[in-house]
Amino acid sequence: MTIVRSLVLFALTAVAEIGGAWLVWQGVREQRGLLWAGAGVIALGIYGFVATLQPEAEFGRILAAYGGVFVAGSLAWGIVFDGFRPDRWDLIGAGVCLLGVLVIMYAPRG
Repeated sequence: MTIVRSLVLFALTAVAEIGGAWLVWQGVREQRGLLWAGAGVIALGIYGFVATLQPEAEFGRILAAYGGVFVAGSLAWGIVFDGFRPDRWDLIGAGVCLLGVLVIMYAPRG
């Protein structure tokens, strides 16, 4: 159950961070306005909070593992919201990153 909770929290963290960054991008780069950018800033704040809910207590380990989730999540976000078409190297790289998440977070430790 702890692993499932951790994975769900990683997914929520990714939605908050990647979504927040995307909203800021839309507000500034795509000139959609301060409302979009402000919503992004709020989502980025939520990201910082959600990351603290991980059952693991080590900040460095959580953020290092989350980096892999961020890489794969960013590609997925681009596919869904921007029509991005990843190539095989993007997908292989994301898979390697997700494997790293599993090793860092869930490998048995003595």
